[in-house]
Amino acid sequence: MSLPRRTLLAGIAGGLTATGTAPAFAHSRRVLHVRPGDSVQAAVDAVDGPGRTILVHPGTYREVVNIPADKGELTLRGASRDPRAAVIVFDNANGTPKPDGSGTYGTAGSATFTSAAPGLTVRDLTLANDWLRADHPDITGTQAVAAYVTGDRSHFEKVRLLAHQDTLFADTTALDAFDRQYYRHCHIEGDVDFVFGRARAVFDACHFHTLQRDVAFTPKGMVFAPATARANPYGFLALRGRITSGAEDAAYKIARPWVPSYETTAWPSLVVRDTWIGPGIDAVAPYTNMRDAYPWQTMRFREYANSGPGAVVPVPENRPQLTAEEAATHTRRTYLGDWRPYERRP
Repeated sequence: MSLPRRTLLAGIAGGLTATGTAPAFAHSRRVLHVRPGDSVQAAVDAVDGPGRTILVHPGTYREVVNIPADKGELTLRGASRDPRAAVIVFDNANGTPKPDGSGTYGTAGSATFTSAAPGLTVRDLTLANDWLRADHPDITGTQAVAAYVTGDRSHFEKVRLLAHQDTLFADTTALDAFDRQYYRHCHIEGDVDFVFGRARAVFDACHFHTLQRDVAFTPKGMVFAPATARANPYGFLALRGRITSGAEDAAYKIARPWVPSYETTAWPSLVVRDTWIGPGIDAVAPYTNMRDAYPWQTMRFREYANSGPGAVVPVPENRPQLTAEEAATHTRRTYLGDWRPYERRP
């Protein structure tokens, strides 16, 4: 069953909706304030140099936001410390027709929030795509992205990322770019492949939540679908987090490898370690194929020191584990190198 928008965006404070007018900026352009009735995109457009901050005040802003590469070192944060208070949401999908008749948006183009800016920091916000399959039975391209992120040193802290299929597209600016992303204390939910892409991304103490779906088949979906470039030694690292589910036991997989048709050299990489995995994950067979030509067993999928009912290992060959020596090379420091956002004070 596709969840209604009021469920997907549960807990939003205020119920205020932006109308897309220009924001009333503070006198100092180092800090731009966005309030209900203003446009977050207008604030982004007004950024005139590095190191700027956009403060989004509590409310619901129904718009698409795009931060281009020339808006580097930008901070976008909720004015409240509660990430539920300020919500940026829209409802495009892969198969949604563009207003100008030039085709459909495609997966990346469906994103509510897009950033190619290096050094981006996003804090204390909700980014959501509330497009629903049930509302659009005529559309077959059902990917509907909440955030499409490229650009090196992208840092998300206490951010809620909400959608159904393809919630977070964690990607890189180019095939040969090993752009780094860091997510800490984030809540990410969806159903099919809802954390995917080729970025070198660390998910530190994040909560992944799988949604209920009214379908007769299993698996109902997968948490991760990495598409790591073969030359990149590191892909996705999830550590010290938890995986919960709104669906029945064993209805979901941890991951399946994504080898795009336009990038058949990909060698997906995923390590899940020191994470509590709930019963919603199929412990017997937690991985599956996206296409049989690229079996998951040939990919860089590993686990280490996980706990919970979804982390038991009844069939060892279905759950490759790191040794302690190998685990020492799969840390925040090795993935992120000289960039250490985890050392910043919250």
